[in-house]
Amino acid sequence: MDDRPQQTDEERELAQESALHPLASGGEHLLSQLVAHLREHRTRLRQEWSERIQQAHLLTAMTPQEMAAETTSVYDNYVEVLETGSVEALQHYARDLSERIIPRGVETHEVVGIVLLLRDVLARSLFEKYQRDFSLLNEVLDAYEPAANRIANTVAVSFVDERERVIRQQQDAIRELSTPVLPVRERLLILPIIGVLDSERARQLTEQLLAGIRTHRAKVVVIDITGSPDVDEAVANHLVQTVDASRLMGASVIITGLSPKIAQTLVTIGVDLSKMNTIGDLQGGLEEAERLLGFTVTRKEGGTSS
Repeated sequence: MDDRPQQTDEERELAQESALHPLASGGEHLLSQLVAHLREHRTRLRQEWSERIQQAHLLTAMTPQEMAAETTSVYDNYVEVLETGSVEALQHYARDLSERIIPRGVETHEVVGIVLLLRDVLARSLFEKYQRDFSLLNEVLDAYEPAANRIANTVAVSFVDERERVIRQQQDAIRELSTPVLPVRERLLILPIIGVLDSERARQLTEQLLAGIRTHRAKVVVIDITGSPDVDEAVANHLVQTVDASRLMGASVIITGLSPKIAQTLVTIGVDLSKMNTIGDLQGGLEEAERLLGFTVTRKEGGTSS
């Protein structure tokens, strides 16, 4: 059993700050010298860093002007974090950086690559400055390297988190486009389903449909699944639940376009088919919906209805 006292949140935060800012407990003068050196040679070091980025073929999606602006911003923030040791400021900056450069097509490996290149460029500069005093050089590098590694790790994690957030937003937008709830006429909605209907998409489908029923005060909904050739048992059960939920909202559901596989799945899981109003195709489903709403359906020459 571990009898060591548990760290408080404040102690953990202080430990994080210390890991990023190892000179905070002493050697403030050395730290200020280090930061002053990086700022004094800012133009030369940033230019050397930019050349290394170009040689490594990173940030190729950016224009030269964009790359110059971003590398200047990253350099200045990098040095500032070395000086202050602020984890919160670093995380905030990393998120802002990610939001700016992800839409430009910058990949994760490029972000990690440029930060590691900057770490290397600055480390070489420190070596050149302190190489005549080996003990002082070791002290400087022992302080610089953990902080630089922590900066690289924080930027990489923030970039990955931001990219995942963007991907989730894009997935949600695609799902919304792929399951549109369309008002056909007063009190009548149609929900065409195209593509694979998995559990997550089935859940979103139900939410969108119920919201559409409420918004449009729909009395009849036609769900056309002609474009979805197959579903598993879990999704089939969800489809049945969608019909029940719609009925509770006051709307009748007509399902059209059932494939043989989906029909077999519904029978296999023991669905009470008396609860489901199924029609062979979408046109027949719309005609049935209009009858339920009290509209008169008449056939014109050529097989069309009005």
